[in-house]
Amino acid sequence: MTYVIGLLAVAAFLLVVFEDLIHINKAKSTLFIGTLCWLLAYLFPLHGSGAQTVTEQLNENLLEIAILWLFLMSAMTFVAYLNSKGFVNAVVQRILPRELHERTLMLLLGGFAFLFSSFADNVTATLVALAVITSLKVQPRKRLKYATLTVFAVNSGGVSLITGDVTTLMIFLAGKVTIPDLLLLIAPSLCAVLVLGGLLSIRMRGRIVFDTEIQPIERTDIAIALIFLATILATLLLNAFFHIPPVLTFLFGLSCMFLVAQYLFRKKTNRNMLNYIREIEFDTLLFFLGVLLIVGMLKEIGVLSHLTQIYDVMETPYANYILGLMSALLDNVPLTAALLKANVEMDLAGWLSVTYATGVGGSVLIIGSAAGIIAMSKVKELTFFSYLSMAGYLLTAYSVGYWLSYWMAQRVL
Repeated sequence: MTYVIGLLAVAAFLLVVFEDLIHINKAKSTLFIGTLCWLLAYLFPLHGSGAQTVTEQLNENLLEIAILWLFLMSAMTFVAYLNSKGFVNAVVQRILPRELHERTLMLLLGGFAFLFSSFADNVTATLVALAVITSLKVQPRKRLKYATLTVFAVNSGGVSLITGDVTTLMIFLAGKVTIPDLLLLIAPSLCAVLVLGGLLSIRMRGRIVFDTEIQPIERTDIAIALIFLATILATLLLNAFFHIPPVLTFLFGLSCMFLVAQYLFRKKTNRNMLNYIREIEFDTLLFFLGVLLIVGMLKEIGVLSHLTQIYDVMETPYANYILGLMSALLDNVPLTAALLKANVEMDLAGWLSVTYATGVGGSVLIIGSAAGIIAMSKVKELTFFSYLSMAGYLLTAYSVGYWLSYWMAQRVL
């Protein structure tokens, strides 16, 4: 049964890769295989375990999935409202000049995604950055490059803060690194983003002209945007000081949005704010559900724990580098958990480099991170193969950031 589930996981990966050729939505294929894997676990229990054990494992995985689902739903509802009202476009028109060089926009977009994901969560930073990208009137290939940089920059921005990336928090709670240690990752991460931005913009010589007509911004939209920003800030502070789960804060912020909008809209329109939940692209949520069900089953059958055996045959710096690339195929959270449980001996430079690797390595493939999966559902030009065409640039940027982080840690510490 272990081999059967492994083959099903490979089949799910191939169905996502060849989605454009077989015309089967990736959400449908991953959800089918994800649920099938767990049904097989009940019908043919592994290692003699009974239905009660499988149920406990399933409940544990469903809890993690539900937390992500609710968080995504909350963030995507905010963004769906602001996009439908043209708020993002209006703000871009006011912040950016009327005309801008394509290379300059590339660096600005990468810097914004990097900084925003450092303080907010990756999902929110991705949604906001993609809202700007989809509003640009550029060639499909250039939009692909902007989206590629966004995915990499978002994943890079969170590795230096315990509130920015789950794997960073896991390594910190395990006592492997301290907050001052993690701050050493800021420079290598930002350098990698700039390297990727420079590589992607080599052939960009044009200029982008934004709409001259400034769209008005309604006071209602400003109020909702302020609630959104307050929710992001509250999520950061309450999690850092009181360890309140981000999903709870975001759901509270969403409820505030509904109540405030109910008061502000009662004289202008009859539209219910709850309708904006229907504008969420549930394909993305179903894709997440299927992928996490598959990865959860791979964790239960012990596939992920075998990956840590790489440290028996390779030196720590090279093993960490490869482990980061593995996170482009497998979820980095169970991968990091397996590494911590294996009690691999590493110095501080090694733990800092593995923090960068597991946080950024997933950017090499579009399916390797939450930011990539969301981007693939939002930008029509962004598919598995179109993103794969950027693999050389992405691998170069990842390598620069990884080895620079390891070198700096050794020099400073």
